[in-house]
Amino acid sequence: MPAAARNAEAQKRPVQVLSRADRVIKFIHKYILVPEGILVGKPMELLAEQIDFIRAVYDNCDPYTKALITRRGIFSMPRKNGKTGLISALLGAHIIGPEAALNAQLYSAARSREQAAVVFKYLAKSFRMRNDLSGLIDITDSGKRIKGLAKNTEYHALSADATTAHGLSPKLSIHDELGQVVGPVDDLYDALETAGGAYDDPLSLIISTQAASDTDLLSTLIDDALRNPTPETVLRLYAADKDDDPWDPKTWYKANIALGKFRSLKDVQTLAAQAKRMPSFEPSFFNLYLNMRISRLALLVSPTLWSKCNGVPNLDLFYKYPVALGFDLSQTTDLTACVASVEDPDSGKIHCLPFVFTPLDTLKERAQTDRAPYPTWVEHNQLIGLPGKYVNYGMVCDYLKTALEGMQIKVAAFDRWRINDFKAAAETKDFLQAKDIIWQPCGQGYKDMTLRVEFFEQLLLGGDMVHGGHPLLNMGAANCVLAVDPARNKKPEKAKSSARIDPLVAQLMSVYACRYPHPPDEKPKPVVSEKSLFFVG
Repeated sequence: MPAAARNAEAQKRPVQVLSRADRVIKFIHKYILVPEGILVGKPMELLAEQIDFIRAVYDNCDPYTKALITRRGIFSMPRKNGKTGLISALLGAHIIGPEAALNAQLYSAARSREQAAVVFKYLAKSFRMRNDLSGLIDITDSGKRIKGLAKNTEYHALSADATTAHGLSPKLSIHDELGQVVGPVDDLYDALETAGGAYDDPLSLIISTQAASDTDLLSTLIDDALRNPTPETVLRLYAADKDDDPWDPKTWYKANIALGKFRSLKDVQTLAAQAKRMPSFEPSFFNLYLNMRISRLALLVSPTLWSKCNGVPNLDLFYKYPVALGFDLSQTTDLTACVASVEDPDSGKIHCLPFVFTPLDTLKERAQTDRAPYPTWVEHNQLIGLPGKYVNYGMVCDYLKTALEGMQIKVAAFDRWRINDFKAAAETKDFLQAKDIIWQPCGQGYKDMTLRVEFFEQLLLGGDMVHGGHPLLNMGAANCVLAVDPARNKKPEKAKSSARIDPLVAQLMSVYACRYPHPPDEKPKPVVSEKSLFFVG
C-alpha cells in the first residue's frame, strides 16, 4: 500500500486516548531503569498490584475539570516488595514525566537521613543510566535534590532528623515507611500535610509497612480509611490476617505481592523457620514480612504460643479446686483488673478467668485515647462498666464477691499500688476476709517479676494455660513489651507498651500464685519442735 494510502487509513482509525494513569505507567515502563540487583539496567516492570494502585490514584479525576480527586494514597505491604522502586518511579513521573507541573515542589519524607538517601540514590542512579535524560535533569548529590529542567520541578529528600519542613509548598509528598512513627503524631508528616495549600490538588502518598500498634499514626490513617471511605483517599493494604496461619506459604503470598517474582521465596522460608525456632524473632517476622500490626520490640508473649492457649476455661474447676486471684489496680480512671486462676490436677493446665473494670462516664473519651473498643466490650459484658468517673473499689468488691461466690480463694496476689485502699474497701464489703487467705505482695520490678514472667513463658511453651481468648487479655498479650536487664532479669514494661496491659499483669501474678502460693523466697519457715531439734553432744 502506498504511503499516502497508509496515512489516509491511519487517520480514519480512532485515536487511542490514554488515561492519566496510563501515561504514568507508560512513562515508568519506558524511562525508569532498575539501577541495582539482578534486574539492573532493565526497564522497570510494574507488578499488577502496583498498577492497580496507580490507576486508583491517578484515574480518580473529576469528569469535567479533569482535576485529581485523590488527596491521599496509602499503599502498605511487607518489606522487599518494591517499595523504594515504586516511590522512585512515581517521583520520576512528577519530575520529568506526564505529572510534571510548572515550578512544582516534590518531596519524599523518611525517618532518618540514611533512609531518605535510599530513595534519592535509587532515582538518581536510574536517571543517570539513561544518556537521553541528561539534558532534562540536574542532580545535586550533596543536597539530595533532583531538578526537572523542562518545567523547573524540584525534588528533595527530607528526613525527620533534619531541619524543619515548615515553609515548604509541596505538590507531591511521598511518605516512606511512615509505619516507623510511634504514636499518633509526627512533626514532619504534619508539616508536609499542612503545607500543600498553594495547590488545588496536592497529592500525598504513603508507601510503608504497617505500624506496630493501633495507636500509631499510620494505623490511625489506615483505620480511618477503612471505617470512613471517601473518594479523596485510596487504600491498598496487603497483609496477613490474625486468623491466617503465619507458617503457611499461602499466607506469605497473600501479603507479599512480589513473592516468587523478585522477592525470594527461599529467603521468606528461611526467615519463617527462624521465627518459628526463636520466639523472640517472631514479632519482627509478623510485622516486617507479613505486614501485621505487632510490635518489633521484645514482647512478653509470642503471638503463636498465645493463640494456641485460647481454649475455653473449664468453669467447673473453679468450684472444685483452690483459686488464686491476681490484682492490678492501676489508676482509678483506667482499667482495674482481677484474674482468677485454677489448676487442673489431671492435666496440669492453669485456667484463667478475667474480670476487668472501668468507669463509664469517661468511656468514649478513653476509647479514643487508647484506640480500644471499650464501649463494644462493655456491651458484650467483656469489660465491666462502673458508674462514675473513677473505679470505685467498693463496687469492685461487691461485683467480685458475687461473681466468685462458691469458690475457695486460697491466695490473692497484688501490686502494692493502692492496695491499702482496696483492702479497706474489701473489709467494708466483707470480701476476702477469710483468715486462711494468703495475701501475696508482688512488686513490679525485676526482683519479683522475673520469676513470674519465666513461669508464664513456661506455661505458654508447654501449652499449659487456658485463657479463653478474652479480648482484654488479648490486648495485653499483643502489646506487652518485655524489659530485660543485663543479668537477663525480666519484667513487663508498661511505659513502652502501646496499649493497656493491666489485665495481663494481673494474669501474670495470678497464674504464678496458683502454682506457688508461697514463692521460693517467701516460703514460711518450718515450725521448730522438740522432735525436729538436733543436738550435738
